[in-house]
Amino acid sequence: MPVQVYGCNHVVIEVDDAQKAVEFYSDVFNLEMLRGGEGAAWCKLGEHQFLAIFEVETLQPDRMKHFGIMVRDEDQVNEVREKLVNKYGLTLEPPFRCDFRDPWGNRVQVVDIHDESLVWLLPYREVQDTGVTFSQ
Repeated sequence: MPVQVYGCNHVVIEVDDAQKAVEFYSDVFNLEMLRGGEGAAWCKLGEHQFLAIFEVETLQPDRMKHFGIMVRDEDQVNEVREKLVNKYGLTLEPPFRCDFRDPWGNRVQVVDIHDESLVWLLPYREVQDTGVTFSQ
């Protein structure tokens, strides 16, 4: 029987201070902390995924590797962008509308649900609950 993939379970980032990273991601994206301790933390990403945060001694930022976080709409993308630039003094990575490197060098791309295909989003209850409609 062929392998059936249902999605991505988690993304891992490396930081030099897990508690500060939890505070950053909780503030910018309102992520719920699942558990943590001893240099590691896990935050809920949507309904079925999580962000794993691990402390390392030496950070090694990547050039193009990144992960994407999907928010509800353009207003929320703008809210994230404002907080990143004005509160945290981070620079957006052109040419995308909301790509940035977190304070530890991890690259993150922020999109909204309208950037995605209806086929991928319909199974997500949290997307259905927003009342967002898609034109065919």
